[in-house]
Amino acid sequence: MKWLTPLFLIVAVLIFSQCQRSKMDSHPLTGAPAGMVWIPPGSFKMGTDDPHSMANERPAHEVRVDGFWMDEHDVTNAEFQKFVVATGYKTIAERKPEWEELQKQLPPNTPKPPEDLLVPGSLVFTPPDHPVPLNNLEGWWRWVPGADWRHPEGPGSDIVGREDHPVVQVAWEDAFAYAQWAGKRLPTEAEWEYAARGGRQGQRFFWGNELRPQGRFMANIFQGQFPVKIPPRTVFPGLRQ
Repeated sequence: MKWLTPLFLIVAVLIFSQCQRSKMDSHPLTGAPAGMVWIPPGSFKMGTDDPHSMANERPAHEVRVDGFWMDEHDVTNAEFQKFVVATGYKTIAERKPEWEELQKQLPPNTPKPPEDLLVPGSLVFTPPDHPVPLNNLEGWWRWVPGADWRHPEGPGSDIVGREDHPVVQVAWEDAFAYAQWAGKRLPTEAEWEYAARGGRQGQRFFWGNELRPQGRFMANIFQGQFPVKIPPRTVFPGLRQ
C-alpha cells in the first residue's frame, strides 16, 4: 500500500474510467462492449505550451495511441457498489493508515502524526468563507475521519440519491482493483487526454479555446475567487463543484 504525504494520506482519484485495448488498428468488426465506445487510433499533441500551465504539462509533444474501448461515463457509485458487494473490497480510505508505510514516503525524521489522525478517512474539499494563501492546500482541503466513497463529505453524508454520480474518495489502488474485477484496465495518461480532447488539436477545452462561448458555461467549474465559498451556478446542479 502506498501513501503520499501527511496531508494527502488518502488523496482521492475522485473519478475514473476504464479502457480496454483492441489489437486492431481500425474500428473493430465486432459489437461494442456494453457501456463502452471505440476510440480510434491516432496521433495528437499531448500537453501544452501555454505559459500559464503547470510545468509538468509542458512542452506539447507528439504522441500516438492505438485504438481502444473506453467507458461512456465515469464509474458511478452504483457500479462501484456492485464491485464492493461482490468482492468485499475495502478502499484505502476505509483502512487504518500504517505509520511504517507513511514513513517511506516522507523526509527523514518526520514526526509521527497524532494517533487520532491515523484513522480511516480522507480529504474533503472545504472552501473557506474568506481569501486564503494559495500556496497552502490546507486552506481548502480538510482531513475528515470517516470520509470514504459511501460518505463523501464524511460521517453524516451518504450517496442516497447519488447512485448515478461518479464515485469519489477512491485512490489509484482502488480504481485499479475495480478495473481488474470488471475485466478491464485503467487508461494511460495519453489515452485519457486523447479521448478527452474529442478529436480536437491545440485547444484549451474540448469545445474550443473560449471558456464561455456566447456567455454559456460548458461544464461545472469553480466560479469566483478560488477557493472562497460562493453560491454555485452550475451546468449540472446535482453535481458539486
